[in-house]
Amino acid sequence: MSRPVVADAAPVAPVDAPSPAASLYRPRLPRWAPLGLVAVAAALGTGIGLVAGLDSRIQWGLIAALLYVGLTAVLAGAVEGTRQAKDRLATSFIWVCFLLAVIPLASLIWETVARGVTVLDGYFLTHSMNGVITMESGGGIYHALIGTLEQVGLATLIAAPVGLLTAIYLVEYGTGRLAKAVTFFVDVMTGIPSIVAGLFVLSFWIIILDFGYSGFAGAMSLAILMMPIVVRSTEEMLKLVPGELREASLALGVPKWRTILKVVLPTAIGGITTGIMLAVARVAGESAPILLLVFGSASINGNPFEGAQSSLPYYVYEQWANGNEPSYDRAWAAALVLIAFVMILNLVARGIARWKAPKH
Repeated sequence: MSRPVVADAAPVAPVDAPSPAASLYRPRLPRWAPLGLVAVAAALGTGIGLVAGLDSRIQWGLIAALLYVGLTAVLAGAVEGTRQAKDRLATSFIWVCFLLAVIPLASLIWETVARGVTVLDGYFLTHSMNGVITMESGGGIYHALIGTLEQVGLATLIAAPVGLLTAIYLVEYGTGRLAKAVTFFVDVMTGIPSIVAGLFVLSFWIIILDFGYSGFAGAMSLAILMMPIVVRSTEEMLKLVPGELREASLALGVPKWRTILKVVLPTAIGGITTGIMLAVARVAGESAPILLLVFGSASINGNPFEGAQSSLPYYVYEQWANGNEPSYDRAWAAALVLIAFVMILNLVARGIARWKAPKH
């Protein structure tokens, strides 16, 4: 007796099974969520600060920053999941750290500009402090500006060629113990405090050789501080030059020294110039070596090789030490000029780097 044949029933899909498109979708926070969390965190931080009796708005801001990071992580974890919450937590923490770094800088610039523009004018830039009583208004920074330009210029003339040639030796020729020793001492010199460089020049140039205080003595100490920066920046730029360019030049029978002069240096000249300009900006605000070696002067001294000479950092220190309101105003104005000088050097360095960058 044959058994009845029963047709196989087709499998029935579960009613609640999600479609492939639906399984890829995850809820997201709206685009305005970060700004809304900032507003909520600021309101909560202010309220907590008022309730706790905190007088400093900086403390309110720190509380709001912590609340923003915490609220972002909690809300993202509840809506978007653990993985996206970790990503938003890291992003918000980076933004908070960025703001904590920018706010003091912006506050410093704002305070310097607000207090420096009160006396900063053409008279202030074209007159010295010769014959000006410190308790009275008047006087200017012309003598300090001339001193800074001469001292930094001499330091650049000393440090740039020495640093450039040292970097060329380390990259192109240095392979033995001498190269390792030079690299070690360059690393050590990078961390030398400026006062130590000033003491070295003071003991050797002024005490032992008996040459006296001058702008050139200060320039030598600034050159000591510039050399390791120039060496390191130039070394890194020379290493970025493709080896194929050197090999192609050498294959054509060009001597190595001419290859370096005509191929390697022109290729890296943008980065080298940028490094030198950044080194100049680094030493332009040094005051400790100038205080030891240049000794300051209220009158204009255009000869950096003889006699005391002032500079902008020393002028700021000198006016602050006077301890009266007109001197404070002059100090803020000189600080503003110094910041503008360093900013111009950095902008020039960036412009040269972009101008000399390889064109694709």
